Amino acid sequence: MRLLANLLNRFVEKGRLNVIAADGSRSSFGSGRDGPDVTVRFTDAKLERELFFNPELISAEAYMDGRLVFENGSTVYDFLLLFSVNRKGLAAHPVQRALRRGWRALKRWHQSNPLGRAAKNAQSHYDHPPEFYRLWLDSQMIYSCAYFPTPESSLEEAQEAKLRHIAAKLKLQPGMTVAEIGSGWGALAIHLAKLGVHVTAINVATEQLAESKKRAEAAGVLERITFFERDYRELTGTFDRVVSVGMMEHVGVTHFDAYFDKVKSLLKPGGFAMIHAIGRMSPPGSTAPFIRKYIFPGGYVPAMSEVFASLERVGLWAADCEILRLHYYWTIRHWRLNFEAKRPEVVAMMGERFARMWEFYLAAVELGFLNGSNMVFQLLLANERDAVPVIRDYIVDEERAMAGGAGA
Repeated sequence: MRLLANLLNRFVEKGRLNVIAADGSRSSFGSGRDGPDVTVRFTDAKLERELFFNPELISAEAYMDGRLVFENGSTVYDFLLLFSVNRKGLAAHPVQRALRRGWRALKRWHQSNPLGRAAKNAQSHYDHPPEFYRLWLDSQMIYSCAYFPTPESSLEEAQEAKLRHIAAKLKLQPGMTVAEIGSGWGALAIHLAKLGVHVTAINVATEQLAESKKRAEAAGVLERITFFERDYRELTGTFDRVVSVGMMEHVGVTHFDAYFDKVKSLLKPGGFAMIHAIGRMSPPGSTAPFIRKYIFPGGYVPAMSEVFASLERVGLWAADCEILRLHYYWTIRHWRLNFEAKRPEVVAMMGERFARMWEFYLAAVELGFLNGSNMVFQLLLANERDAVPVIRDYIVDEERAMAGGAGA
């Protein structure tokens, strides 16, 4: 326990972590103030050493495998909240600093997403049965950051508001053509098609595409949407608008230029694009090992400096940038609570280990948007200086008009 105790003494300052070792001995770390009081039990002695060398990955795996057990009413959310309020102390430990340097050195290899591998990486997350996601997402199955008019808005209201917000930014006219890169379960394509445009929607996740077609047919707009199972690099043609929501996170830093160059080439003269993605307000980093291994292989949340450097190299105008800060925290909190309410059904469908993995993931990312550096950005990009209206008031005007029409 000596090695792990050395780490925990330096790491846990706020709140308290009570550890029951495999031999029954007990230790406590932290002040007990300004954070949760969490009790964990180790089921085997090897776990102590493993946690010292890679706590972020091993704690997740140990919980998934039942080797790390929460006691006295503690939960995985409490444990990760304790971590999130003490994250600076963990990163400052010499062993952890060295580990992070290694991750950064391997960053380009971790995020390599050539054709073929990119599809497999995405499918590993998105091609679970639609019934699983239906348990805890909103009725439109939107799996990206919502837009909350108020923190008290329901998830349904906030996701509908997000669709309006994006449509307003796109400033659409009936008959326009729109390319959607990464179309999820089809909610945005359906929403835009109802406004009278034709959408070419691409995705590499087979299950999502099949579900999207069903939903578009049920909505009566399938004739205005063309769905393709295709990588963004394989999309051809030109469009009045390009939109991409929650896709850039899967591109990988070595492919940013190719991604933005593809967006650039898809735009008709006078057209523009809207990119919605998770970013970080901190300098460039690496993907956490648990997320990289189990949740989003090949994924990376970029620093804004990496995004704008790529835009400069490619030669796209950044006509507008909006930063959504707490919106994803509120979104994922809804998802996590919905997931908890449906946990027995998740276990019956996917198994206990999978349910634990998803619990850890949802809690970790929720807290990353509350106490970490993560946020969401929305960019408007164009080849021409004046393709996007030069006064952004049009977004509010369009959005209010759409909301008024929806309520009529």
